[in-house]
Amino acid sequence: MVLTVRENELCALVIRRGIAPYRGRWALPGGFVLPDEDLPDAAVRELSEETRTANVHLEQLGTYGRPGRDPRMRVITVAYLALAADLPAPTAGSDAAEARWSTVDDLVSTPRRLAFDHHEILTDGIERARAKLEYSPLATAFCAPEFTVAELRLVYETVWGVRLDPRNFHRKVAGAEGFLLPTGTTTTRHGGRPAQLFRRGPATILSPPMLRN
Repeated sequence: MVLTVRENELCALVIRRGIAPYRGRWALPGGFVLPDEDLPDAAVRELSEETRTANVHLEQLGTYGRPGRDPRMRVITVAYLALAADLPAPTAGSDAAEARWSTVDDLVSTPRRLAFDHHEILTDGIERARAKLEYSPLATAFCAPEFTVAELRLVYETVWGVRLDPRNFHRKVAGAEGFLLPTGTTTTRHGGRPAQLFRRGPATILSPPMLRN
């Protein structure tokens, strides 16, 4: 599954199935592993085909193998989670009638909207992203290479679905060792006073963590 932030909303990539089963229903994109592929290679290939980019954070989410989850046969799915900044409009593959970005709020609120057990996979992926924002610099995956603290805060607010105090947030990110590195430049792209630009630092674990509450 692929998550991105578009127009200040957390969105997931979905396709409308053009073939049975669940023809006409929305589903998370995916495909079968080729005979000569390793699982990560298959995930990268599917991601490139669906989003036309490989510059994303990609990690294994989980394994789903409940009997009956696919009416055609016994299918075990190894789900991967991809996270990136504003991605381009998707292009539907050969077995999809349509592809688009949908807000996760819309998808989660209607469990039967997604085919198979993809609602479960989606909710697992959303919670993984939200949790990882607490203790890793994953939020920068949703940002441009250079970003302001306000832009980073907007990512946290969008993914977590909460409002954060700007001063308190600035204090926390500044206090997390190795989280942000100043570029020495500023921007006025959002108007107002010039804002300092940062890029992701070398930290892999945030200390102290950015807790949701």
